[in-house]
Amino acid sequence: MIKKNYANQARLRRHRRVRNKLAGTSARPRLAVFRSTTHMYAQVIDDTLGRTLAAASSNDPEFAKTFAKDAKSALIPEENVAEAFKGLAANRRVKQAWQVGQLIAQRAKAQGIEKVVFDRGGYLYHGRVAALAEGARYAGLDF
Repeated sequence: MIKKNYANQARLRRHRRVRNKLAGTSARPRLAVFRSTTHMYAQVIDDTLGRTLAAASSNDPEFAKTFAKDAKSALIPEENVAEAFKGLAANRRVKQAWQVGQLIAQRAKAQGIEKVVFDRGGYLYHGRVAALAEGARYAGLDF
C-alpha cells in the first residue's frame, strides 16, 4: 500500500504540538504566523478571551500603501539579519515578510502591546518566518 505524506498535515501536526505548550494571555498575547505561497499573515491573539487584537498581512491595502513603495523599509539592516536567513535578505518575499513583521509590531504597539509569545505555526524558523519575527523585533516587539 502506498502512503502519501502530505506536507500541510505534517505542519498542522507540528503546530498542534507547539500549541499544547504555548498560549497567549492578556499580559503576553500570541503572535501567530501563517505562510502561504504568495503572502504572509500575522495575528496577535489573546487566547484567554479568544480575540484577535491586531492583524497584518502582505495583501492588506494599508501594507500596499505604506510598505510596498517605501524603499527604506524594504532594506533589511545587515547587522540585524539572523543567521537563519543570511543569504535571503535580497529575496522579494523575505523583504515582504520583514515588512509584515514591522506592520504587525506597529499595530500591536498602537494597542499597547509590547511583549508577545511567538507562534511559528508549525513552520521552521528560517526564511520568511524568521524575517517576519526579526522585522517585528526591529520595530519594537519583545519576544
